[in-house]
Amino acid sequence: MYTSRKKISKDKGAEPTEFEETVAQALFDLENTNNELKSELKDLYINAAVQIDVSANRKAVVAFTPFRLWKGFNKIHARLVRELEKKFSGKDVILIATRRTLRPPKKGSAAQRPRTRTLTAVHEAMLEDIVLPAEIVGKRTRYRTDGTKIMKVYLDPKERNNTEYKLESFAAVYKKLSGKDVVFEYPVTEA
Repeated sequence: MYTSRKKISKDKGAEPTEFEETVAQALFDLENTNNELKSELKDLYINAAVQIDVSANRKAVVAFTPFRLWKGFNKIHARLVRELEKKFSGKDVILIATRRTLRPPKKGSAAQRPRTRTLTAVHEAMLEDIVLPAEIVGKRTRYRTDGTKIMKVYLDPKERNNTEYKLESFAAVYKKLSGKDVVFEYPVTEA
């Protein structure tokens, strides 16, 4: 009785798009065929999925997961991304938790907004989700003379083998989701 519709849950009963259904079907197939991921994938599903153009011949698949299920996805992140990249050959797969921003409270209002719901905090958390399994070891914001700014993000060199081919995808996905320019690099170690 289980179908791929169990692997996608849209807000307010909205119908999933055709692409979202293909990503849900891939998750469903992985749950049924991969014994190693079967038990972990049993209760996990996605909220949405989009395809982002990275360059002329490269695309990235971005799957949004509910925030409360993010820890479950984190446990199997590396294996799940590897298997999904096999299913979507030639496309980089990125998993991101769905987070909500709240507007600042009105003047005179006693209600406080949690720090995790600010735009800055949501963008920072999104950046960390995008680069997973690598960790961010440093950030620099560079302001140019023409007024533009670019953020340089330094990733942990230990995960270089797993993430180096995706750096362009990371930058394109973050630009699409937040509107901010970012460059991903690995710190240069002096010998």
